[in-house]
Amino acid sequence: MLRRFEWRVFSPASVAAAKAARDVRVSVCIPAFNEQPTVGDVVNCIRADLMERALVVDELLVIDDGSTDATAKEAEAGGAVVLSLPSTSGKGAAMRHGLHATSGDIVVYCDADIYDFSARFILGLVGPLLAEPGIALVKAAYRRPLEAQEGEGGRVTELVAKPLIRLLFPELVLLRQPLAGEAASWRHVLADLDFEAGYGVELGMLIDIARRHGPQAVAEADLGERRHRNRPLAELAPQAETVIRVALQRAGLLGNATLRPGQPVAKGSPNGSDGSYSRELS
Repeated sequence: MLRRFEWRVFSPASVAAAKAARDVRVSVCIPAFNEQPTVGDVVNCIRADLMERALVVDELLVIDDGSTDATAKEAEAGGAVVLSLPSTSGKGAAMRHGLHATSGDIVVYCDADIYDFSARFILGLVGPLLAEPGIALVKAAYRRPLEAQEGEGGRVTELVAKPLIRLLFPELVLLRQPLAGEAASWRHVLADLDFEAGYGVELGMLIDIARRHGPQAVAEADLGERRHRNRPLAELAPQAETVIRVALQRAGLLGNATLRPGQPVAKGSPNGSDGSYSRELS
């Protein structure tokens, strides 16, 4: 049975108290590629609400993955430490760099392209890890409108990832957003993983943690509604291909030579398209 949580259960004060009682540190890692319009608001919210007003977050790191805009400048202005990679490596590689560059016992990953970002995105993910033993990974769940149309967002999730999970990994079928960029885990759990370099990182992480710790160690946190910039359908094919390859590889239907960590999927940006990589599943 999938354990589900509601973000409203976890107030800043209650999460800070649970964190202090467990004597743990929390790091937030935000991989970003060309997210100038939104990254500043995201990090400013985390800094103001969860580092200054409530002692929930101890480290806030933005991994700038070779952006060509002012992503790094906006992130620094918002109050984050910025790790600028010398060249574009892909989302999964940026997440791996973030893990190695931080020291928190709990590591939270969050995308940088969210318009309606609030503290609930962090509280809802950290809270369950502190509240219940045996949870290794908390995945976000949310409503994802597409151009104000309810139920039309998350096209790669609905058309590719979920059918593959039903066929190949039925133990994970109850997850509503298996490709969510928002997730939290314990450092020792993440340290054992081989991060996929690009867009397949979320699915690979989910499958690997469920296999190593059992599907009962995966929980889901409802974070409400998530609004971000949606991408045209024509740009989603490379991301869909990556998700398919990772699923088939994890199911043993493709050899490691077919999809190696760091292997590019298509030409273009770090994820096979020309846009920001935190919108690949919209």
